[in-house]
Amino acid sequence: MSWQAYVDSSLVGTGHIDKAAIISAAGDSTWAATPGFTLSADEMKFISAVLSENGKGPNVDKVFGEGLHVAGQRYVAFNIEGRHVYGRQGKTGVIIVKTTQAILVAHYGENAVTGNSTQTVEALADYLIKAGY
Repeated sequence: MSWQAYVDSSLVGTGHIDKAAIISAAGDSTWAATPGFTLSADEMKFISAVLSENGKGPNVDKVFGEGLHVAGQRYVAFNIEGRHVYGRQGKTGVIIVKTTQAILVAHYGENAVTGNSTQTVEALADYLIKAGY
């Protein structure tokens, strides 16, 4: 399956996610994305740096203090642990999960159930890790 197919079928296709991207774990390239959901180079690098701190460090502190920017929007982080960052903006939010080689960045809309959205992204991350990605 192509990276774009994972975005289209395994994330957005579930109905729990309305837009998503898969970026490299180093935060230096976008492998696949929903049209119009574009992360800047600075956003990708920063997300990678935050995830590399495993929940503790200066970048994690910065996110808790100032928020996290994804595709030009600011989100308030409410959970940063190990491989994931969860953030929200009103009734919408982002779920960011790191695998061995990739970072899944998913956005859910205001009508989505947050738990279902989270489970969708975490399950794909588990699958990719088992597949060596």
